[in-house]
Amino acid sequence: MSSARLLVLFGSQTGTAEDMAERLGREARRRRLDCRVLALDSYPVVNLINESLVIFVCATTGQGDPPDNMKNFWRFLFRKNLPPTSLCQMDFAVLGLGDSSYAKFNFVAKKLHRRLLQLGGCALLPACLGDDQHELGPDAAIDPWLHDLWGKVLGLYPVPPGLSMIPPGVPLPSKFTLQFLQEVSRTEEWCGPTTDPQGPPSELQPFLAPMVSNQRVTGPSHFQDVRLIEFDIAGSGISFAAGDVVLIQPENSASHVQQFCQVLGLDPDWCFTLQPREPDVSCPARLPQPCSVHHLVSRYLDITSVPRRSFFELLAGLSPDELEQEKLLEFSSAQGQEGLYDYCSRPRRTILEVLCDFPHTAGAVPPDYLLDLIPPIRPRAFSITSSLLALPGRLQILVAVVQYWTRLKEPRRGLCSCWLASLDPGQGPIRVPLWVRPGGLTFPKMPDTPVVMVGPGTGVAPFRAAIQERVAQGQTGNLLFFGCRHRDQDFYWEAEWRELERRGCLTLVTAFSREQEQKVYVQQRLRELGPLVWELLDRRGAHFYLAGNAKSMPAGVTEALTSIFQEHGGLSSRDAASYLARLQRTLRFQVETWA
Repeated sequence: MSSARLLVLFGSQTGTAEDMAERLGREARRRRLDCRVLALDSYPVVNLINESLVIFVCATTGQGDPPDNMKNFWRFLFRKNLPPTSLCQMDFAVLGLGDSSYAKFNFVAKKLHRRLLQLGGCALLPACLGDDQHELGPDAAIDPWLHDLWGKVLGLYPVPPGLSMIPPGVPLPSKFTLQFLQEVSRTEEWCGPTTDPQGPPSELQPFLAPMVSNQRVTGPSHFQDVRLIEFDIAGSGISFAAGDVVLIQPENSASHVQQFCQVLGLDPDWCFTLQPREPDVSCPARLPQPCSVHHLVSRYLDITSVPRRSFFELLAGLSPDELEQEKLLEFSSAQGQEGLYDYCSRPRRTILEVLCDFPHTAGAVPPDYLLDLIPPIRPRAFSITSSLLALPGRLQILVAVVQYWTRLKEPRRGLCSCWLASLDPGQGPIRVPLWVRPGGLTFPKMPDTPVVMVGPGTGVAPFRAAIQERVAQGQTGNLLFFGCRHRDQDFYWEAEWRELERRGCLTLVTAFSREQEQKVYVQQRLRELGPLVWELLDRRGAHFYLAGNAKSMPAGVTEALTSIFQEHGGLSSRDAASYLARLQRTLRFQVETWA
């Protein structure tokens, strides 16, 4: 049997697909397979005709779109002039990561799988469709699929004679080595690019935006702290339209950084240079060279994220303590997943807390393995809630501060929202690294096209930007359904909406769920105004938008719409479903939800 060089290609928007691709790379190396892991747009796609074994890992974003780092690959792959035998030498598998609360669940993975077959590729397995909404997360689908995948791969390319699989308790070599320096002291400034930025700000060259204001906009007795935060972006080169999002790079708190360094026996003032072990591996572009331990821990390692299963597998291999290693191996095994869910995922236990629970192991972790063990802090995306036409040189976001209790002693806190909430521009200048990218919502360009927007809670954020933009352009066909608990606690921008109503620029419909015995939600208000909604959609060509929590609201709104089509449009159940599908296909029904 010939030996294989496995190629793992990923398309990732938030980092989940990249993490999964790295996991596949590790599992391949344990099976003695030579393996490369690359972002799809970093790989010369014309070379695909020479590859014999490829695993594609891809997320689906927005309205069924490919992630940013696979868009060039996507365009090339769907060229009509590619011969149907282009990939006839290639065995492949596709692993999709999606969210079943979206209409186009795992659309990219399904479409990619079909296209690879059209080009002559041989599928080792049906596409795997991981679902964020599953109680056990994407792993519920991925684990059994991977078991079958490795069976197929090893059938084609067995472990070479004289070698065996590297068992889970044995660590693979680290990806990098940390060379500690003697005479360098750390600096605290943000280590961004040293050259003049080319083009608009980006992840590798963020704009350090001055924070202008950080205002709580919920009442003092309301259960949730929600902030309206404004940044000064004058001179940044940033431009955006309604529906776009801003990405913010958060930091770990000083207390967590201190605790992490103590548990692992690290001095935050130590400085090091990073060296990759393999020639085709590059150092993380976000880390300066040289770098301090403090910078690494505070701004790069996501020590307050909930660890994935691969974390326990690697930690077990590094553990010198028999009892701790036994438990870590149990958590990393397929049989131990219910126990891991109860220990980690259900209470949202963090990497830092796990390390504190396994002190003998944590104290023995070699610094070389820090970047293998702990994922990088991912930027957080927020809907931009202002328009440059209304507020030139400014950018606003609406941030719900994430804090909740589980059975653990300390409350769970969202890294980015709590970090942002802690910043007070009244105490001195504050700069936040940020950049902008297109969001999942696009609004009509034609001035006479009405829009219907359903945005309960903080879901109203992108619609405020859209309304500001449309009003500035003289577009008055704006119908907004807004829902919250109490009008005096979490009715965002009430005065602004009322003024726009008075000027005839907005029709506002509200649902205050807790102000009467029977709860009232936006979907009920939608049904009550069924004739108007049908008139706008069917006769006036309106676009319909929905944004907010993914839990049950999107399904309730979709159900309300379908019933409106039947009751006021006279459509059958089947025709109503087809009508909704046609709206989605033509982007006249767009959804942006989050977990």
